[in-house]
Amino acid sequence: MEFYNTIAQEAQAEFKDRGSRFIAYAFPISNTDDVKKNLAALKKEHPKAVHHTFAYRIGLDGNQFRTNDDGEPSGTAGKPIMGQIDSKQVTNTCIVVVRYFGGTLLGVPGLINAYKTAASLVLQVVPVVQKPIMSRFSIQFDYTQMNDIMLIVKQLNGIVLRQEQQLFSSMDVEVPRRRSDEWKYKINNLRNVHFVDLL
Repeated sequence: MEFYNTIAQEAQAEFKDRGSRFIAYAFPISNTDDVKKNLAALKKEHPKAVHHTFAYRIGLDGNQFRTNDDGEPSGTAGKPIMGQIDSKQVTNTCIVVVRYFGGTLLGVPGLINAYKTAASLVLQVVPVVQKPIMSRFSIQFDYTQMNDIMLIVKQLNGIVLRQEQQLFSSMDVEVPRRRSDEWKYKINNLRNVHFVDLL
């Protein structure tokens, strides 16, 4: 696997059923802190909503995920939302559905349909993008080699995550996984540069 699918930006969509409003928000995320931050912001924005249900999936193996019914009957909200994330085959994605109760009970099938539809609608309005899977390296080098290192990072579409400049400088970088052998070859050709695989 060289690429993964995720959503390009935040998006919003709404579904109504018998007076209840289901407002779905989709967010690109990279960790659980992003989820907490977005959830807290929506609770602030919608203090009168009765439920703030959500589902998210993070990472390439798909093992980091969570669903939350937030007081709705078990399995009626978080799971249908997650079903839509998985049907689009996206990761690093969170969907929060905010519900305003309209006075009529929808029952279990009605709730499942409402949360599924709201999540489906928001995923229809947000572009899905392919991103390269990155490999991460930590490198130590003499500060005089900074230009050579930066040139290689640029050539390989890499990203500098952290940088420290002293007599001996250090840097954490990410480069697309499919180009990591090229990265190792080019870095190994520089003198007195040491690197460690972080991912």
